[in-house]
Amino acid sequence: MKKFEERLERLEELSESIRDSALPLESALNYFEEGINLARSLEKDIDKIEGKIQILMKEPTVTNDKPELELFAEQDLNDA
Repeated sequence: MKKFEERLERLEELSESIRDSALPLESALNYFEEGINLARSLEKDIDKIEGKIQILMKEPTVTNDKPELELFAEQDLNDA
């Protein structure tokens, strides 16, 4: 299967071609069908990516560092 970007570029090409009034109706229909299939596959990929992002966003970040509380920046203390 082609990369996401390649399929998106092909969909854009098809869209431009369909807008060309000189394109025969049968060709336009074939391009439209190919475009619909591409759009559906791209949408599935986007849904998968969104799902992964949601999972990652819900995962707690675990750090071993203790939080540091800095009330005054070191620069402010030197200026006083």
